[in-house]
Amino acid sequence: MKLLLVDDSKAIRMANQRALEQVGYEVLCAEDGEAALKIAQSQPVDLILLDLMLPKMGGLQVLERLKSEAKTAAIPVIILSGLSGRNGHKLIDAGAEAYLEKSALMPENGVNMLPQELENIVCRLNRKRGIAFASVHTSH
Repeated sequence: MKLLLVDDSKAIRMANQRALEQVGYEVLCAEDGEAALKIAQSQPVDLILLDLMLPKMGGLQVLERLKSEAKTAAIPVIILSGLSGRNGHKLIDAGAEAYLEKSALMPENGVNMLPQELENIVCRLNRKRGIAFASVHTSH
């Protein structure tokens, strides 16, 4: 499964990329909204992990553009944000599949819960699409 990870924080982006690649995901990265749109339009990706607070173009604008263009509208988008989830329903209404708070993904140093959370979301998406299992096997 090929993911696009969009985060302007190099440290967070690298930590998440490493954790995801360790369990078998292929990860492309972008550090701003404009780069994310270019990658999503030029390379097939199965899922986008999108930060909200981005330079050049914010995450909500990126989400709206992705969902309004035929080539990218079907790609599931999961919001990863440092902001609290109380506005999560607005993002779901705008087309995001899920909203994850960064603080919950890395509760302590060296622990990254993103692969497990992502596996749960992918399983839910696959069930919604009528696919029985996630296409990525993780080593739990």
